[in-house]
Amino acid sequence: MSAQLPAHLPVGERAAEAAAKTGLLREALAQLGAGAIRLRGADWLAWATAGADTALLSTSDGGAAELLVTATEACVLTDTAEAEHLRAEQLPDGFSYHIAPWAETELHETYVLGAAGGGAVLSDRPCRDEQPLPSTLRLRRMVLVEAEQQRFRALGRDAAAAVGEALRAARPHWTEYELAAAAAQALLKRGIQPALVLAAGERRLPLFRHPLPTHEPLGGRALLAVRARRHGLVASLTRCRSFGALPDELRSVHHALLQAEATGLDAVRPGQSLAAVYHALDAAYRHANRPEAIGAHHQGGIAGYAARELLATPSTATGLETGMAFAFNPGFDGLQLEDTFLLGPAGLDNLTLDPAWPAATTNGRARPLWLEEA
Repeated sequence: MSAQLPAHLPVGERAAEAAAKTGLLREALAQLGAGAIRLRGADWLAWATAGADTALLSTSDGGAAELLVTATEACVLTDTAEAEHLRAEQLPDGFSYHIAPWAETELHETYVLGAAGGGAVLSDRPCRDEQPLPSTLRLRRMVLVEAEQQRFRALGRDAAAAVGEALRAARPHWTEYELAAAAAQALLKRGIQPALVLAAGERRLPLFRHPLPTHEPLGGRALLAVRARRHGLVASLTRCRSFGALPDELRSVHHALLQAEATGLDAVRPGQSLAAVYHALDAAYRHANRPEAIGAHHQGGIAGYAARELLATPSTATGLETGMAFAFNPGFDGLQLEDTFLLGPAGLDNLTLDPAWPAATTNGRARPLWLEEA
């Protein structure tokens, strides 16, 4: 499959979206009296360019380019090794380019200073005398426009299908690495980057919240959790399979967890704070006689161009808005739930819903059950 944006996202639409975001950056410049904004991270580049993928290494925040925005210019800073493919395959129209020889990228520094005209340089990842981006910009990034929402819907649908494909193919004798490899293959063939793949078999599943895969066989049960990235957006989901009938004890725990999760999801409403969701989950855990669960692991939060743009904590006062995406991961007694949702006018929409996966309706929402197949 092509790594380019799908055909249903016209180049003109991307250019218009990128121009609107350049406008937001310029508004921030004017409000703060700064000279330039320098975006270094691949996440911010994807946001500002309507989905361009500049990431080269999954272990690095940066990518093949930076973006410099001033009152008069939106300039891509890159080198001779990367410029051609960025122009041809990734970036929409509307950007100028400062291309330095690959061995002389320090020339970008001189260019930035000149473009800023002596004014302050703001950055998502400040270096030297640069200043951080204003919180208002960070908030706007978390409120997704319609085109971003459509990209996220397509990503969520494909990521859920990939996870389901991998788990249905799994066998008890597979190692956790083999399950993770199957998931990565299923994601990649759909043009999705496996930003994180966690896998655990029967023994390790109840022990760790972040089970990096090992050579241990799966045995009777398996968990698969992924962070799936495409066009800069990251969808998160977790699914579990039992090779045979699920024990009644685990079925009971899963039901109790679904009820606790529903309380948290019900708190996701426009005008509420992210802290209110945290406190709702805390109350739900206490009601389920698992008061320690809230402190065992973070509960997730706002999603988007990072798996978690902002975590829900007892004091996260950020207000929730229509157009925000969320990925919560409540859990206790060795089990966990996770999907990525979009807050729309009618409430939460599960972006990672897989119609083919077994589900139960909880508080009006289809929530994933364990896949029980021999």
